[in-house]
Amino acid sequence: MTSMANAVQDYARALALRSPDHYRVGPFTVRHNPGWELKYANYAIPDRDAEPTADQVAALVDAFGKHERLPRLEFLPAWAPAVEPTLLAAGFTVENRAPLLACGREDLRPPKPVDGLRIGTPVTGAEFTEAARVQHHGFGGEGEPEPGMTDWLRAAATGDGVAALAVLDGAPAGAGGCSAAIDGLSELAGLAVAARHRRRGVGAALSAWLTERAFGQGCRAVWLEPGDPGVERVYAGIGYRRIGEKVNISLEPRPDPKPGSGPTPKPGPETV
Repeated sequence: MTSMANAVQDYARALALRSPDHYRVGPFTVRHNPGWELKYANYAIPDRDAEPTADQVAALVDAFGKHERLPRLEFLPAWAPAVEPTLLAAGFTVENRAPLLACGREDLRPPKPVDGLRIGTPVTGAEFTEAARVQHHGFGGEGEPEPGMTDWLRAAATGDGVAALAVLDGAPAGAGGCSAAIDGLSELAGLAVAARHRRRGVGAALSAWLTERAFGQGCRAVWLEPGDPGVERVYAGIGYRRIGEKVNISLEPRPDPKPGSGPTPKPGPETV
């Protein structure tokens, strides 16, 4: 399991290095999305066995600020053991410790069928917008999605990845995608189910469809990070298993103190 977890971390870092708007700060690679402010789409990954100095962490925080993004990292603690203590000393707080799941070709199991559910690759501009809107609202957003969300789906559908839009009862029911494969690995990400269609098996069916399509394009394994224990059970039902745990850690901005209010207490991690 450790070797697979390290392979996943290698994948995430390699994908970040391939993204057109990434940048480097000291021993960190920052995945930056200029058209997508969602914090999960903008984060840094340390180099393997990195031992950053306090000055390098300060430079990283400054770079995030110049790009108008929340200073945030996602990585396996065992990948670079010295990083988390240095970040904590700089005022970062752990958002959560998220399990990593993976599914191999021989592990995928068919989900329970959902009557009337249709899953396919978005083709038209309207379909990509519908898929992005399902994701945006599924992640707690309001109004219309940012252009970066639609761009990610379009890049997955037209490149080496996979994108999907599920339709049920004549309405968009779910959306998600798999990133481009690197060394036989792909990440299933951005999976969301519309509120009115939840608890009907749409998430399992959509996940299995995306995973199978990734295998059909030559992947040997697909990995993902579930949002909560309930969602993890859905993925486990189609063959995904835990391979490790990564830390999501960020530096929340301090609110401006009111005159005469004294020191500002350090805020806790953001609740999503």
